[in-house]
Parts: sequence; structure tokens; C-alpha cells
Amino acid sequence: MSVKVGEKAPNFKLRATDKSEVSLEDYRGKNVVLLFFPLAFTGVCTTELCTMRDDIGTYEGLDAQVLAVSVDSLFTLEQFKNQQNYNFPLLSDFNKTVSRAYSTLYETFVLDMKGVSKRSAFVIDKEGMIQYAEVLESAGDLPNFEAVKETLSSLN
Repeated sequence: MSVKVGEKAPNFKLRATDKSEVSLEDYRGKNVVLLFFPLAFTGVCTTELCTMRDDIGTYEGLDAQVLAVSVDSLFTLEQFKNQQNYNFPLLSDFNKTVSRAYSTLYETFVLDMKGVSKRSAFVIDKEGMIQYAEVLESAGDLPNFEAVKETLSSLN
């Protein structure tokens, strides 16, 4: 069962790299760009998150908070964030509950790894409704950042 545009975004609470608890509800009244990515320190994931990092001013200008989620541990994500100087929270979905709620989990990923997040992008509006949803089957593809920005522009 996938989440669709026009539906209420499933709420969640996950730990960020600073060990604080982050909830989707914390951002009510702000647009959220929710990104799921397969694994820290891999090529395409690094490219994706560096693209967001380098364009963060655009997202802030569109009144959007970027949140990036993977099934990596907090400790792995903390090293990844520090190495790349990411300027948005990285959240650990180690127990895979949020990836499941958003229907963005590979049953089997490369090298027989089970339960890795699919690369996905969701735009959630200030009322908590999904306005854009893109779940990629190929981990080699990047989300359509232009479509994400266009969706955000239409909300403001």
C-alpha cells in the first residue's frame, strides 16, 4: 500500500545524528522535503545529499525543511553528515518502520541485503499532506529535484 499525493503523510519519530528525537509533527506549519536514501557513504546517495546541501538556500527560500532518512545506524549517519557537512538532519530508520509506512523499502537490495530504503522524495505541505511522491525502483536514479522545487513553489 503506497502513500499517494493528497493523503495525510504518515507521522513518525526518528533519532537524528545528535541523538535528538525528530517528529514530522515538529514541522507542522512548514513544508517538508522528506528524502529516503539507501545507504550512507555510497556514490549516488552522496551525490543526492550533496546536491541538497549545495542548494539548501533554495529550499529555505521555499519555506521547506529537508529531512533525509536511511536505515543506517545513527553512528554511521553521524560520520556521513560530518564528512560531507550536511546542513539538514539525517534520521536513522534503523528499525525500518518509517520506510515501511511510506512504502519505500526494498525486500532485497544488492548483495542480498534485506530492508534497505528505496531512493524516494516526498513533499509534505504545512498541513501534513503529501503534495509530491516519487519512489525510485533503481537506486542509480536521482529524484526529480526540479519537480520537488516546482511543487514547493506552488505551495507558497
